[in-house]
Amino acid sequence: MRHSLGLRRVFVIPLALAACLTATGTGSAAPPGGGGTEKTRIGFAQRYRALQHGGIVRAANSAITCRRAVDRTAESCARTRGGLPGANDDFDMFYVDVDDDPNTYNSSTGEVRLPPHSRVSYARLYWGGNLRVGEQKPPKDNGRVLIAEPGGDYKPVIADTPIGHRVTDGADAFQASADVTDLVRSAGGGAYTVAQVNVAKGHSKAGAWGGWTLVVAYENEAEPLRALAVYDGFDATGGPGHRHAVRLRGVPGGTAGTVGVVAYDGDRGRRGDTVAVSSGRARPVPLTDSANPAGDALNSTISEPGAPARRTPAYPNTLGYDSDVFPLAAAHERRGDLTVHLASQDPAWVGVVFAAVGAKR
Repeated sequence: MRHSLGLRRVFVIPLALAACLTATGTGSAAPPGGGGTEKTRIGFAQRYRALQHGGIVRAANSAITCRRAVDRTAESCARTRGGLPGANDDFDMFYVDVDDDPNTYNSSTGEVRLPPHSRVSYARLYWGGNLRVGEQKPPKDNGRVLIAEPGGDYKPVIADTPIGHRVTDGADAFQASADVTDLVRSAGGGAYTVAQVNVAKGHSKAGAWGGWTLVVAYENEAEPLRALAVYDGFDATGGPGHRHAVRLRGVPGGTAGTVGVVAYDGDRGRRGDTVAVSSGRARPVPLTDSANPAGDALNSTISEPGAPARRTPAYPNTLGYDSDVFPLAAAHERRGDLTVHLASQDPAWVGVVFAAVGAKR
């Protein structure tokens, strides 16, 4: 595929306007602006919430993958990205670049699967990665990427809120995001391409990793009434005391639905990473599925219930980028809001938590 650069601009508008909902919804709780500033830690806060017939879908992909094994005990690059256990610090890493545009050095595609007759009510693009591996990428480029809608040309997207950027544990990690509601509402479902995510290539003990996720909330009268919520932030996790509990206010616990998580530098085969949910005084219950086994939830996967959404490339092991949607079963304990708990043994970064659950307890 080929995309030309900069033909049309995605205009970033204040969040309070971009997140306008139906009469049953509420807007974003996060303030507009701040795209040029960086913070070492951003606490999780509500980005979007609604009560409406519909749901949340997402497209995602990694921006970098392995080129050759550096550790003699590691599996080959092809077998590892094909699904076997392996971590990014075992490999020399290089950019994913699926377009034929000489002006981009990384690009990948992911599918937004909207049910027929849906209307997009909110869409936000998240991107991030590690800036320091065999090379050091300048942080001045953290807040911008390119996006192309299905059949469209690349357009620049500029971060519209503070960027999470933290140097620790040998890594130089960041996450940025921007409201792209107008673009996705106009273009609808299909394959989106994101390019120029500011990630570094090469090999280091910290490893190379990075990718993007496009979260899309939609209305559809043919679907059940659901409580929808998107929360985002940026913080390191890993080791004793580095745990996160994100309370999704207004999202009832105990009902069936889905929970999504975006995280960075989770390694497949290194156990101790969990995603769990609770409500009221109930103990957290781990979320697992065929792609995310118990104890290894942050395992370099892009997964969702049912048939996987199309993406290019579609490596089962992304070597450090997780964008997972877990099925959530109804539970007996139905008091209080849904809370999502995240923990890991090795250093990792968590950036986004979202949920779509039945509104009736």
